[in-house]
Amino acid sequence: MNQQNRFDQQCAVVTGGAAGIGLAVAGRIIAEGGRVAIWDRNPADIDAAVAKFGDQAMGVPVDVTDWAAIEQAAQTTDAAFGHIDILIASAGITGPNATTWEYPVADWQQVFAVNLHGVFHANKAVVPYMLARDTGRIVNIASIAGKEGNPNASAYSASKAAVIGLTKSLGKELAKSGITVNCVTPAAVRTAIFDQMTQQHIDFMLSKIPMGRFGTVDEIAALVCWLASRECSFTTGGVFDISGGRATY
Repeated sequence: MNQQNRFDQQCAVVTGGAAGIGLAVAGRIIAEGGRVAIWDRNPADIDAAVAKFGDQAMGVPVDVTDWAAIEQAAQTTDAAFGHIDILIASAGITGPNATTWEYPVADWQQVFAVNLHGVFHANKAVVPYMLARDTGRIVNIASIAGKEGNPNASAYSASKAAVIGLTKSLGKELAKSGITVNCVTPAAVRTAIFDQMTQQHIDFMLSKIPMGRFGTVDEIAALVCWLASRECSFTTGGVFDISGGRATY
């Protein structure tokens, strides 16, 4: 398949698409012939992304924790593009760094609201549009922390473990359709999300990566875009590490 037009005639939704990994994925899909609806909560960042990508992108301001807003965003996107072929569920937050017994309850609930419920909302919203055409690709962004459990990041680790479980369940439910559902589990990637972490926690994450460096958003986007492409036709419910050697299973 010619990678320059790998996403020709394809329409993608990218949550958290105005920054970080989501922005890199959106840019690559557009560069390879697709169109992208950027779902994000920051209108200024959305406007900047759409201005960068031009007519192949549209912006949809939305809070992924709000089911009604997500449902409306899916309707808006389908009406504008005519179909939804791809979902990249990338929106996420880290929450504070604290021991589990000292973790603020409100922050725990917010991390789960974004990282797990937001992914569930996006998956739930787009699947009916994909089923109507019996085709689709869903890629959820989890984390290596969801496999190993990072100390002082219990909410983040637990929410990402739940994303892995959700991905496996939905992948099996849709296995006899033309829709695949997979997730990726990156090690730490230096994005604006680092601003939510302590330097001590950042140093800890780096110490766990055998390659001795953080990943890049372009490296993550390369794997995500294969999973989002037509080439990924016999893999569903899969969990794909991209962790600089950190993964052990």
